[in-house]
Amino acid sequence: MIEFIQEIFSYRFLGNAALAAVLSGIACGIVGTYIVSRRLVFLSGGITHASFGGIGIAYYLGASPLLGALIFAACSAAGIETFSRKGKISEDAATGVLWSLGMSVGIIFIFLTPGYAPNLMSFLFGNVLLVDSANLLWLGVLDTFLILLFGCCYRAIVYTAFDREFAASQKLPVTWIGHLMMMLIAVTIVLNIKTMGIVLLMSLLTMPVVIAGTLTRNYKRQTVWACIGGAVATLAGLYVSYESNIPSGAAAVAVLAVAYGVIRAVLWIAERQRKKAAISRG
Repeated sequence: MIEFIQEIFSYRFLGNAALAAVLSGIACGIVGTYIVSRRLVFLSGGITHASFGGIGIAYYLGASPLLGALIFAACSAAGIETFSRKGKISEDAATGVLWSLGMSVGIIFIFLTPGYAPNLMSFLFGNVLLVDSANLLWLGVLDTFLILLFGCCYRAIVYTAFDREFAASQKLPVTWIGHLMMMLIAVTIVLNIKTMGIVLLMSLLTMPVVIAGTLTRNYKRQTVWACIGGAVATLAGLYVSYESNIPSGAAAVAVLAVAYGVIRAVLWIAERQRKKAAISRG
């Protein structure tokens, strides 16, 4: 562990990876709490996989894959929000269509691109060691914006997440907040693709929130615990990857799964002890 910490400060790529782990945990904790509260997990998965279409088109055109993913993810988020809000198609159906369409478009354009796409696996499964300074800068900007947004508009966002009709009755800009949060979900997904990959990113958006939900039902505290849990799990995954030479994203998901199992077991034991104490007193 000490050697790992020393090398974080000695090697720039490892320092970038550690900082990316923390920034990703914060962004996914804030956005993930909103996703879970509004039951948008499937929709977020659709946006994540639809972004692969943008990656494929960008490879074919020789452009930045992350820029292509961002454009495709933003268009997918806007399309799902617009069509489902107007009632022309259900949210689940729109998500399923864009999920499969994005993946198929990405596969087709990557197949049509001459040569071999060397970084394709890093987009599918993530490689936090490939995070560069530009990616860190944008993650920092995203985290700062999310913290300021939730700090200034906390009540409006929470009301919209839990009860859109009540929020509308309070004259809150529900439609505007919905579109803004969908765009932020898309941006968060794209900027964290290198950290976790398309396949595993949903775990970082949901598992820390689920774990935090076992500890508190308060939205604000749940968000804070989700940020801490996501950052710690991603750092732990990086450490496990450093020691065992396994993918850091998969290791982070395994850490989250073990943490959830341990917490549930401890809570179950505590509940059993409480019931036994109540029976003995009775």
